[in-house]
Amino acid sequence: MRPLPVTTQTAYAELLDQLLALDAHRSIGHAPGAFVAKTIKGRAYLYFQYSTPGGTTGQAYIGPKSEALDAVVARFAAEREAVREDRERIEELAAVLRAGGAAATDAASARVLAALADAGVFKLGAVLVGTHAFLALGNLLGVRWEGASARTEDVDIGVARVLEVAVPPGDADVPRAIERLEMGFLPVPGFSPKDASTSFKVRGRGLRVDLVTPGDRARSGKPLHVGRFNAAAAPVRYLELALEDTQPAAVVNGGGVLVAVPHPARFALLKLLVAQDRPSAFQTKADKDVVQAVQLIEALEELRPGEMRIAWRATRARGKGWATALERGAALVERRAPGLAERLGSYT
Repeated sequence: MRPLPVTTQTAYAELLDQLLALDAHRSIGHAPGAFVAKTIKGRAYLYFQYSTPGGTTGQAYIGPKSEALDAVVARFAAEREAVREDRERIEELAAVLRAGGAAATDAASARVLAALADAGVFKLGAVLVGTHAFLALGNLLGVRWEGASARTEDVDIGVARVLEVAVPPGDADVPRAIERLEMGFLPVPGFSPKDASTSFKVRGRGLRVDLVTPGDRARSGKPLHVGRFNAAAAPVRYLELALEDTQPAAVVNGGGVLVAVPHPARFALLKLLVAQDRPSAFQTKADKDVVQAVQLIEALEELRPGEMRIAWRATRARGKGWATALERGAALVERRAPGLAERLGSYT
């Protein structure tokens, strides 16, 4: 890893603030499209014309033209101008970040994440996990990761099956949001024809969306239904570690996408734990998990002393199985960074 310039770190903080403010004050001006009037049999009617993510145009009927609707149109125009200025500032900040060496997400993945964010997925408790979360955490910590460990086209979304009290009620149709992108996503068949798909992939490309949820894969690898997302998710052992303490983050592309990511220390430990569960056929992914964990731990030890120790001890306190898995994780670190593994051992 290498530290990002202070100006780049400052630009990231402002980008995140802008995205949070824009999300908190969503108004009619955020709606993509425009009001159009049609005259039918001598009477004017208002419609809202919009473009779908796939590029087609649709219209929604509003009602007969009236003073009340004219006021709505005027308000829409005023708020649209304010939103335009906010989005231009976000694009400028994203350009500063890219020029300063911040990690930028590829356009296709960013488009998928934006669609999921617009559908309300992250507001309903979903969390970005996998390498895209690793990239986002690097920008959040003010560092740039080096090497192949930061490359992927997989979009991994972690979802809990039970809503926390703090999460507002609602639902978001994940398959529909992906389908509306019209990017060629197809459900990936499960091991059994009876199993629901937990993944969507673009044929002939590496672009893929995977839904995962806490579960014991050792006893049952069957997909688990998550009602509020109208989707099934693959069970992943230890995943609850990353879903219980999350924070907002900005995914950087041509602009910015507001997502939720795990606490970096918990995410580092999750990587060590998940690496142990990878089948031998996926050894490359297991190695990547360990590399990302080591990089995160090293960054946190330097930038946020004490956070790894707190996360390590809290995870050990979950029970004997967790403590044993952490010891095996420390052994994986030993092979790549002996000094760091010794440091982890001192946490106990």
